[in-house]
Amino acid sequence: MTDPIKAVLPAMAKPLIESRLEGLDVSWFTSGAEAAEMARDAEIGWLDMYDKTAMAKAIEAGESLKWLSSIYAGVEHFPLELLRERGTKVTNGTGINAIPIGEYVVMGMLAAAKRLDKVLEGQRAHDWQQGSPGQAELFESKVLIIGFGAIGHEVAKRLKGFDAEVIAVRRSADPDPMIIGTDEWKPRLGEFDWVILAAPATDETEHMIGADELAAMKESAWLVNIARGSLVDQAALVAALNDGTIGGAFLDTVDPEPLPKDDPLWDAPNTFITMHHSGNSTTRMFERAAQRFLDNLSRYRSGEPLLSAVDLDLGY
Repeated sequence: MTDPIKAVLPAMAKPLIESRLEGLDVSWFTSGAEAAEMARDAEIGWLDMYDKTAMAKAIEAGESLKWLSSIYAGVEHFPLELLRERGTKVTNGTGINAIPIGEYVVMGMLAAAKRLDKVLEGQRAHDWQQGSPGQAELFESKVLIIGFGAIGHEVAKRLKGFDAEVIAVRRSADPDPMIIGTDEWKPRLGEFDWVILAAPATDETEHMIGADELAAMKESAWLVNIARGSLVDQAALVAALNDGTIGGAFLDTVDPEPLPKDDPLWDAPNTFITMHHSGNSTTRMFERAAQRFLDNLSRYRSGEPLLSAVDLDLGY
């Protein structure tokens, strides 16, 4: 008789998946210390925690891990080199929150186009404004989406309802003329009303939007960052916003997080900062994560390729 596979999983997931884990010897953790101890002899680990340091320590303790599952889309805080050396398969949460994030992007674009911030200022001041402070339309606007994974696709899908013209950037070649390569977008920045960042955080994408890129954008264009704060040279962005180089910025992600209270980005004009709420603006995140784990567990047992497998060399 085959020995059960040892797994360490978050106690939060227990009500959703416990009845479907036949053949697993499961330890359920409720703290970082428990996770690190339980991971030592586990073959399968789902070690997600809000405390990224504790999470990394638990992963490091899991010397026998053959598969590490995560709800996080970004894995830049994982000990990737160690996982590569151990030959651990890693799967991430790509696509789990793509639907609410896609909705969040459109919400942000509409709030910026109609200047909802200015409208609410009027409400707080009990000032009945004459005329709308924001008159831009998403209809037939030109949108550049840099990073065309699950989130980029969901954003593009929703923008079709506004008849927006969407150009997407991705690494792999595609015959679709509306999808361009990573070496083609910079010369075209001046064409777009909206530049949306949805690419992973890697060494290659760090500060991909800097002073030169901001200067190349339309003066009326808005930057939307739904990816990671590291993709933007934040000092250059603050300068561009203060100088009116671009129309504004809708930032769900910044660097660092939380943003220090004295950071000048808080007070930059024409700026929305939404404190990384987009992926959490849903009631179904953990439900989707649990189903992803169960789907991959079935694949792991049968030797099939895992869903959302991370390329540890590329870092996503």
